Amino acid sequence: LQQHLLLSSAMGSVNPTLGGGLLILAGVFQLSPIKQACLSKCRTPLSFLMTEWREGAAGALVMGIRHGGYCLGCCWALMLLMFVGGVMSLLWMAGLALYFLLEKLAPRACSLSRLSGALLIGAGLSLLLITAQ
Repeated sequence: LQQHLLLSSAMGSVNPTLGGGLLILAGVFQLSPIKQACLSKCRTPLSFLMTEWREGAAGALVMGIRHGGYCLGCCWALMLLMFVGGVMSLLWMAGLALYFLLEKLAPRACSLSRLSGALLIGAGLSLLLITAQ
């Protein structure tokens, strides 16, 4: 990606179209029912353990893979935002980590997801419009 001038050496987007597209993609996913379904499973690991319990080491592996799938399913689009601000940016990574924490622990996580989705779409469209001029 760096050789094709899409990412900087700090692993951040240098292509505004790519950055805007990633912001819009993450924003749209934040508003999707799939996001909310995965987030509801990822937010309550104890509930998952009580309803999906499997015996033995193989059962533990299956449970871990399934629960990890829910957590990855709820956060994959936001993880792509690492490439917008830069994977090597400690401030950007801390901000994303704080958001992940708030989204999983806040009492009104659905509202937070919708708000962040709208903001991400707006930021992506703004970036694309600025670069189009």
